[in-house]
Amino acid sequence: MGHLARRAFTLAVLSSLVTAPGARAVPRTEGPDHRPRAEMRGVWVATVANRDWPSQPGLPAADQRAELIVHLDKAVRDRLNTVMFQVRPTADALWPSPYEPWSEYLTGTQGKDPGWDPLGTAVREAHARGLELHAWFNPYRIANHTDPGRLAPSHPARKHPDWVVPYGGRLYYNPGLPEVRAFVQRAMLDAVARYPVDAVHFDDYFYPYPVAGQTFDDDDAYDRYGGAFGSRADWRRDNINRLVEEMADGIRRTRPGTRFGISPFGVWRNASTDPRGSDTQAGAQTYDDLYADTRRWVREHWIDYVVPQIYWNIGFAAADYAKLADWWASVAQGTGTHLYIGEALYKAGAAGQPPAWQDPVELSRHLTLAARYPQVRGHVFFAAKDVAADPIGAMARVVADHYERPAKPPR
Repeated sequence: MGHLARRAFTLAVLSSLVTAPGARAVPRTEGPDHRPRAEMRGVWVATVANRDWPSQPGLPAADQRAELIVHLDKAVRDRLNTVMFQVRPTADALWPSPYEPWSEYLTGTQGKDPGWDPLGTAVREAHARGLELHAWFNPYRIANHTDPGRLAPSHPARKHPDWVVPYGGRLYYNPGLPEVRAFVQRAMLDAVARYPVDAVHFDDYFYPYPVAGQTFDDDDAYDRYGGAFGSRADWRRDNINRLVEEMADGIRRTRPGTRFGISPFGVWRNASTDPRGSDTQAGAQTYDDLYADTRRWVREHWIDYVVPQIYWNIGFAAADYAKLADWWASVAQGTGTHLYIGEALYKAGAAGQPPAWQDPVELSRHLTLAARYPQVRGHVFFAAKDVAADPIGAMARVVADHYERPAKPPR
């Protein structure tokens, strides 16, 4: 399909949709002075389990660097403007941290020096290409196994076994301990102090996703610190709220102007649980299951931006992309917190996904729909390996339909 035909198709889809209250009825590709408008066009680069980069542990430093540059160059070619680079996947580091060991995903051995500085290189090379670099941290995940003996001998989790909770086949730091909260902030802020990152980025993992038949054992911490709360759930939410508030303050103090964003699971609460929630029937709710009050963080502007992972197709019965985009737009309205939408590029063409995801136009339709909401200021795609492979051309279709011109990220 040629460019003009694609453009006509996009506008036809748009005009067939019912205009939302306060929404614009045309895609917002330019500002009033005909310059490309500022919008987030981001991609996640996941390093946990070598998901996106490096392709395998133990590659020579030059090869790792070359693979990273390929991802950055691909982002530029697709007229993206921001890279969310995972630099602390499992209580480890992709920079020379004085607090935590080098990541095993670099060399195959946790604590082994890879011979170069991935985060420093990523920041420098991204900026040289006009890309923002958001340093992506996972606050509490220690390991994707339950054997502390597999951690580097210097690992803080081995020095402080009382900080650690095994759950669901993984190890986690206990968010209910003030000393843990202080430590993980120091570890993350070290990167902010060392490098001119454009933002700090958290994903959706706070307390772990529930595992049937298992209990997250924080009894001792709750006995010590939970007395002022009406329930353990309220106490857990306060622990995560404190992390978010304190981290925001720490970022401002460490490197003023650096932003703070979070990409939570797409459903805060179902409306059947809370009338303020979304018209969904999701099996997980961040407020109740991860103890992350994501709506409050947005409404009270504790964070600079939010990227809800709306990883479902338009019309999906349990969690409709259209309904969730509308809900998040209403939450963000008037808050000062930027709303970007996390997009499940990895589902496009994937085996076992619903028929909508076998259509290369589905993702482009998401951007067309979201353009009706002034509150939606861009999109972030999961993830870099899928941007590179693009098996059914879904990303190419997004670029052709929506990214005809470059755009700067919002500030």
